[in-house]
Amino acid sequence: MQPVPALHPHPTRPPSRRPWPRLVTRPLLALALVGGSAVAAPAATAAPADGRTVAAVAASPYERGPAPTTASIEATRGPFAIAQSTVAASAVSGFRGGTIYYPTSTAEGTFGAVAISPGYTASQSSVAWLGPRLASQGFVVITIDTLSVYDQPASRGTQLLAALDYLTGSSAVRTRIDRTRLAVMGHSMGGGGSLSAANTRPALQAAIPLTGWHTVKNWSSVRVPTLVIGAENDSTAPVASHSEPFYTSLPASLDKAYLELNAAGHSAPTSPNVTVAKYSISWLKRFVDDDTRYEQFLCPAPRGSAIQEYRDTCPHS
Repeated sequence: MQPVPALHPHPTRPPSRRPWPRLVTRPLLALALVGGSAVAAPAATAAPADGRTVAAVAASPYERGPAPTTASIEATRGPFAIAQSTVAASAVSGFRGGTIYYPTSTAEGTFGAVAISPGYTASQSSVAWLGPRLASQGFVVITIDTLSVYDQPASRGTQLLAALDYLTGSSAVRTRIDRTRLAVMGHSMGGGGSLSAANTRPALQAAIPLTGWHTVKNWSSVRVPTLVIGAENDSTAPVASHSEPFYTSLPASLDKAYLELNAAGHSAPTSPNVTVAKYSISWLKRFVDDDTRYEQFLCPAPRGSAIQEYRDTCPHS
């Protein structure tokens, strides 16, 4: 299979690739943004009004929204009011249009962005539920239609990157986006496409293949933090020949996780799914927003009746 061609380069911030800290909070200096650059400022001495400790303040300049809880990441909507707009196929190149979901307020600054691809023979409607779910947590999201419903994973990867380039370069919401904090997701062949996109563009901050399908099984060259979500009863992309080898082939040094949905089939991520949502939100928050407040949901490894298996590179205390 031919590699996905790289799209035009763009400035990037150094990606967060540090090992998982053993504690959710850690002492550090608050960051103040002055003239567009981050400078160290003395840490505050008083406890913040939201109840966080002083040590947790400004753990990342990209934190958006209040401190998370299990209830907040399982909710059908997050704390941000959102709007949506349609992107006509005739208005873009490299993919066949889609729908943008975005927070209406810019009071907290710019947001990370996520592009999501459907699977083989499917349209964006199959992943549409993720648009408002993620956007209301503080992301700009585009769910795309592909050039053909029969497009293979490598092509879907190229189209995901084209959608991100459209979002950050010419879309009506481009000023709301931090173009250095981008991620890709996808279902089935779209999930395979998210791996292809991550392999092509290592500056991405996160990738989440959802019951992904791809003929390529070795992703040892990927450098993007990746959450692989598989389904126990998937007969279209069986975990033994898709999600599991995807995960195991990723570098051991990479921030990665494998979540297998209990008693679920291939189409589980195509309708509202609390487990898919809560861990996707946590992964995106942790690696796109560098928000360590969400580490508590990922490390130590989550357990529960909805999870058949969970593997990760998180060091346990």
